[in-house]
Amino acid sequence: MITDLEEHILDSIDKTVEQGSDDELFAGGYLRGHLTLAVAELEAQQTAEPQALKAQVEHSIAQAIKAGELSPPDQKLVTQLWEGLYHRAVEELLSTK
Repeated sequence: MITDLEEHILDSIDKTVEQGSDDELFAGGYLRGHLTLAVAELEAQQTAEPQALKAQVEHSIAQAIKAGELSPPDQKLVTQLWEGLYHRAVEELLSTK
């Protein structure tokens, strides 16, 4: 399910790139890296729960914030986009099963 979730979220990010604002483009690109890394780490751990993906991405973003990678406005932008993408993907995937 993690791979399906990743594909759905990446597809949503790609759609955002086509129609999004500069801020949405930045946040989408930024999240893409965190998402891909989180999926690889979870696959190595053989973890397939959607909640584990959410926690891993949020942990990765929190580490980046702690390291000073994101300004406060960018933190809010990235966090809000992640929440929306994750919840939309989970809802849509669950409704198709």
